[in-house]
Amino acid sequence: MLLLKGVVYQESDPELWNALITLQARVRDYTAVLGLELVLDEAEGYAFLRSRPDSEEQKIPRLIARRPLSFPVSLLLALLRKKLAEFDAGGADTRLVLSRDEVVEMVRVFLPESSNEAKLIDQVESHLNKIADLGFVRRLKTQSGKAQMFEVRRILKAFVDAQWLAEFDKRLASYRALLEKGKGGGLDE
Repeated sequence: MLLLKGVVYQESDPELWNALITLQARVRDYTAVLGLELVLDEAEGYAFLRSRPDSEEQKIPRLIARRPLSFPVSLLLALLRKKLAEFDAGGADTRLVLSRDEVVEMVRVFLPESSNEAKLIDQVESHLNKIADLGFVRRLKTQSGKAQMFEVRRILKAFVDAQWLAEFDKRLASYRALLEKGKGGGLDE
């Protein structure tokens, strides 16, 4: 079952996607025994499994590992999620594609002005690699000499919801206050 390995996208495997839609009740029953729940968004075209919250009567060992995210990766995810929300409000296209340089500009606001440009780009590239490994962005093929382009995957909406963004906004406010006092260290981990 490919769902146990990660996200299934409608665009990547239409045949598997159709089978999943047809058999979703059976898949839900099967995965519930394992303490997992199926998250299937037909409108956005993705499906994945996540651990069910522990109940007081029954505690099941976690089958899907939790991955703690560093502050810079969380910041970048929040910024990408906000950009996706703005993009959706515009309604022009269905795919949000950003260049590496556009991502760097989004992050620059949260850095002290004295940042080294090359170091900033390397840091953002490193964080984008982590986010790509997690499946929230996809690298697009580019021609030599052109900037790397990234597609923001819609699954980000399932992981970074409004509540998560609100909590993160509170932390960002305190981070900005630290930067204004000159104590912030930028995006170093």
